[in-house]
Amino acid sequence: MLDILIKNAKIIDGTGAPWFRGNVGIKEDKIAYIGKDNLGSKRTIDAGDAVVAPGFIDIHCHSDFVYFSDPANLKKLAQGVTTEVNGNCGISAAPLSEKYRKEIADYAGTIQVSEDLECNWQTLGQYLEEIENLPLAINVATWVGQGTVRAAVMGFEDRAATNEEMAQMKTMLEESMDAGAFGISTGLSYPPGVYTSTGELVELCKHVAARGGIYCTHIRSESDQQLEALKEAIHIGVKAGLPVQIAHHKICGQANWGQSKDTLALIDRARSGGHDVTLDQYPYLAANTTLNALLPPWSQIGGVQSLLNRLKSEDVRMKIKHEINEDTSWENPVRSCGGWQSILIISAPKTPQYEGKTMLEAAQKANKEPGDLIFDIIIANKGKTAGCMFMMEEKDVKNIMRHPATMVASDGIPSPPGAKSHPRMAGAFARILGYYVRKENVLSLEKAVKKMTGMPARRLGLLQKGFVHLGFDADIVVFDPDMVNDCATYQEPLKPPTGINYVIVGGKTVLEHGELTGAHPGKVLRHKNKGASPKKPFVKY
Repeated sequence: MLDILIKNAKIIDGTGAPWFRGNVGIKEDKIAYIGKDNLGSKRTIDAGDAVVAPGFIDIHCHSDFVYFSDPANLKKLAQGVTTEVNGNCGISAAPLSEKYRKEIADYAGTIQVSEDLECNWQTLGQYLEEIENLPLAINVATWVGQGTVRAAVMGFEDRAATNEEMAQMKTMLEESMDAGAFGISTGLSYPPGVYTSTGELVELCKHVAARGGIYCTHIRSESDQQLEALKEAIHIGVKAGLPVQIAHHKICGQANWGQSKDTLALIDRARSGGHDVTLDQYPYLAANTTLNALLPPWSQIGGVQSLLNRLKSEDVRMKIKHEINEDTSWENPVRSCGGWQSILIISAPKTPQYEGKTMLEAAQKANKEPGDLIFDIIIANKGKTAGCMFMMEEKDVKNIMRHPATMVASDGIPSPPGAKSHPRMAGAFARILGYYVRKENVLSLEKAVKKMTGMPARRLGLLQKGFVHLGFDADIVVFDPDMVNDCATYQEPLKPPTGINYVIVGGKTVLEHGELTGAHPGKVLRHKNKGASPKKPFVKY
């Protein structure tokens, strides 16, 4: 007797193979039957020719703190996501140090949706235990953030680490890997990652490699210095001897549009040379990050509070405005966007009158220059802000999407209650299926599902997930390929998608036609491979 039988389905198994009609049976938390028989079951779901696929795996997101207020993480479940990987862009919920606990909390403020949350943990293992005690409806995994580790040891200083500090960071990384982190993430355009040398990153990554981990990187530049930044990422992977995951690969800035052919050729070259480099992508033309990231790195030395203090100085403000307008030596989002009119304020809880407006519109409303208003918004919100930056073009997005090494991700950043977010938080996976598969024919349905399921499962070493195969974990999504659509927009970014009929996690139905069932079978997933990765010979790119 099966627990669930899903009949009359188009089965897409996650391998990229053509769909086939059949029934899928679930017993306890495993897929127990694939065939055409109508076996006995406690519950039967008639798919009505809808697709049965593996649950989607979001390999790049920022839900680290969401579970404390929403253990189900409904915005992701509603898209068909059954597993999330957090701790991206160098920001993870742990490890913490008492010396720099406040600075790290300010640093993580963009993704920490509640100011009331007490982070009572210190190590990554303790954080995962806290998450494990919640009634999760979704599976949770994490990287360990290099930025968080560096901040825990040496704050937000712009200098090389001492030998003693390096030893402390290596110990934290080893502890985090042993606790279950899947690798290390970096955010090399953000403090304190931006202050870190290539050599320091190589040395840290060697300790991650020794435990079978991955290097997942938001590279130093996604605009004018993109190729050099990609070469650095590959170099780090080669020298340290570990796989490389290029996070949310994109081409920013009109002057760089079309450069995806060069970046993808570089990735192809690395892979042809035997180096394990893959990438992920979200399907939108706007990026999403804190408004602090619009300011030069030197202004953020010492952390968020130091930034706020600097912004009280008129001389500092004048210098920053000049560098935003003229300086190309740093990752300058305002220049990449083409100006303030392409930056949308989506989260500024203390100044809600500006949310949903571009920086130019907000400045006109306030009768100020955009360069002055942004300082005022950052100060009023104590650095806890977010915006969307429109700086990509469709041809590059499609080109990257088609590449065989590209996976789908949301890069979803949560927002405080009442604030807006980027629509990718609620719509990324449905947008792939509805817009890029059905309307634009960029991918076949089978290839799209593979990029959401089998590829990230194999990349992470989740050997029982990502495929509709006998004996595999029963993480399943049932969706209507003719009706699935993302409904989230930049003005209504949290509208749930249509066409996602059922989401099953660990053999339990957690979502039916958009409604939670109350089941909470989600688990914390821990990386278990502690064998050393084989060393690769150094190749200069």
